[in-house]
Amino acid sequence: MDDKTETGNIDVRLLELLVCPLTKGPLEYDAEHAELISRKAKLAYPIRGGIPIMLPSEARSLTE
Repeated sequence: MDDKTETGNIDVRLLELLVCPLTKGPLEYDAEHAELISRKAKLAYPIRGGIPIMLPSEARSLTE
């Protein structure tokens, strides 16, 4: 069984475990922009080569 179908190269089980490193809150997957969104922190963490980059310094501000 392939858990990667709906999220491209990202394993669905991994997405269920990840939280924002700053707020420890939930993340939303944005497939169109290949990002994980933290609404509480107002940050979008990039996904590069199927790997979420969970560094606040690499995240895009959602207030831009």
